[in-house]
Amino acid sequence: MEPDADPVVPPRRRSRAPVAWLILLLLALAGAWGWHQWRLRTDTARAAAFDSEQRVVALEARINTLRNEQRANAQRLQQAEATNRLLRDELLGISQRAALLEDSVSKLADPDRHGAQALRLDEVEMLLGMGQQRLRLASDLDGARRAYALAAGLLDGIDDPAYLTLRQTLAQERSALDAKGVDPARAASAQLATFEAQLARIPVAPTTRAAGDQPWWSRVASRLVDVQPSDRVQLRAASDRAAGMEALGIELTLARAALERRDTAAFRAALARADGWLPRLWPDSPALRDRRKQLQALQAQSLAFVSPVVGTTLAQLRSMRAR
Repeated sequence: MEPDADPVVPPRRRSRAPVAWLILLLLALAGAWGWHQWRLRTDTARAAAFDSEQRVVALEARINTLRNEQRANAQRLQQAEATNRLLRDELLGISQRAALLEDSVSKLADPDRHGAQALRLDEVEMLLGMGQQRLRLASDLDGARRAYALAAGLLDGIDDPAYLTLRQTLAQERSALDAKGVDPARAASAQLATFEAQLARIPVAPTTRAAGDQPWWSRVASRLVDVQPSDRVQLRAASDRAAGMEALGIELTLARAALERRDTAAFRAALARADGWLPRLWPDSPALRDRRKQLQALQAQSLAFVSPVVGTTLAQLRSMRAR
């Protein structure tokens, strides 16, 4: 017998576990590296966004600061402009005061303005201005005459022959004032007083014609009917006449007040209303017609004084002193 042959041993298979673990390790490392890179990019993006946000905030703060500075600069510019305007006005005022001082010095250097002569000329100019204003504003003829008389007395005290023409002009102006006569307001006041005093002379009863001069039908009708014009019904009752006389007295008082104010329009209006009361208080008669004519003539008068000569002396004096 042959000895038994050696058993056949199958070949060993190599183990694949290390390879799989190696692959898993590589995959784990790759995943870790990828996650690390993703985290790094994410952190970098967040840092960049945060940095951008901080820069935007800083930029907005800088813009706000620049706006505040610009607003402050604008206010400072406005204040500087106001200061410059104020300084310019003060400079103009200083220049004007310097011009006035220069004018005053030049006037003081003028020999015609030295001493008493300068004071006399100032007083003459003031008096002439007062007289002209009294005539223009109040038509005060007497006041103007007094002012012109005082001015003539002061002007006569100046011996300078350069003012001889001025004295002649003042004499002509005074002659024009004297030729006017009585003050229109005073003359009207006197005429109004005369008119009021003559009202008592007007007959209250109507003047009747003789019976033989009237026709027979008029004599018969006069006992039954009294015919009067509708526009001037006469007041016959005592109470009505008293009220009418009071109204007439009020109108005459208003006319005198207008005379004091030298208000021509109000004076004429009051006289017109007073004229309307006359035919209602007294019957038609020659005396009533005379009083109404007197009242109408008084109403036509003017209370103002107008003359082309008035004011020439003052204008000439100012022209001479300006030269």
